[in-house]
Amino acid sequence: MRIAYVHFYLEDAKTWRDWFVDHLGFQIDFQIGSEKFDDYAILPSFAGRGDKASHTHTQIVKSNSVCFVLSSPISSISPVAQYLRQHPPGVVDVAFEVENVSAIIAIAQAYGAKVIQPFGQCQKDKSLIKQASIIGWGGLTHTLLQKQFTQNSTEDHSSPASIQAIDHIVLNVAPGDLNPAVAWYKNILGFQPQQTFNIQTPLSALHSQVMVSPDGCIQLPINQPATPNSQIQEFLNANRGAGIQHIALQTKDIISNIAQFRNRGVSFLPISQSYYSHLQQRTNLPLEPDELNAIAKQEILVDWKPDFPNSLLLQIFTQPIFPQPTFFFEFIERRQHAQGFGEGNFQALFEAMELEQIKRGTLQLKD
Repeated sequence: MRIAYVHFYLEDAKTWRDWFVDHLGFQIDFQIGSEKFDDYAILPSFAGRGDKASHTHTQIVKSNSVCFVLSSPISSISPVAQYLRQHPPGVVDVAFEVENVSAIIAIAQAYGAKVIQPFGQCQKDKSLIKQASIIGWGGLTHTLLQKQFTQNSTEDHSSPASIQAIDHIVLNVAPGDLNPAVAWYKNILGFQPQQTFNIQTPLSALHSQVMVSPDGCIQLPINQPATPNSQIQEFLNANRGAGIQHIALQTKDIISNIAQFRNRGVSFLPISQSYYSHLQQRTNLPLEPDELNAIAKQEILVDWKPDFPNSLLLQIFTQPIFPQPTFFFEFIERRQHAQGFGEGNFQALFEAMELEQIKRGTLQLKD
């Protein structure tokens, strides 16, 4: 199982195509009317594949195995326009390549999940492509693709591109919906619960359950607010419902890549320098002073397990990329095959996001 692509609904697909290219180094991989259209016959209809009849314009950008589909409305009756009247820009579909579409659809129907694109198939080269789409939690769509070969299975991650793969995708759900959402992904897609986090400060709190696909290739943390003023509740209010909060993108040399992204105009969540002073007091700090200084300069979070100090988890988070405090990107480097998520990084991220909430006026300091 792997993430085939992520589909965004946006106000201007071309503008965001250029943003991904100029700011993050993605490559343009598809334009309406291009000769490369046939390469993406396996992708869903996109409400007409972006022609005038669909009232939708679509672009595709890629970096190694990461594929983002970007759609915007051509007219007010476009499904994208309908979506944007109810929600801010964001993720509408996380598509998975699976081994057996028919089996998943049968399970989904047995559990009462809504199938929005009936089971279909098409011939691509000498392979038969099967696909269907279901509604996931909170209205998020999951397109399911089955093919005899994986188009990106031989991706060369030694590529000089800054972004290598999707590390994980985070879903925010309403209070009380964490357990039902966990059950949905477990029952229908076979995801299994892994780490659990209960993050809190004197100001706010959240609960999180990490879900992992049966083969361990996809990680899906699910968050719910634990207090009415939680940053998760702020997301739910701004997004007008559950949705994808952020996508984590793997990179091999996070220090130099983040410096490059900053030079290209990407804004990141600020981290207090006191964080790095506390970091030096932890047991088995696996960083030389020069590298720690470089990490602190770029405001990257660092975590590790004392028993495995060389398995470093390096993470940094952008500011929300849209005007509303909803969707953002994370960049992550896992050294020595570091697994899971560090609670220290999660706590530091939560506190940094609280400071942004205070700036926006959606979180008040206690007297």
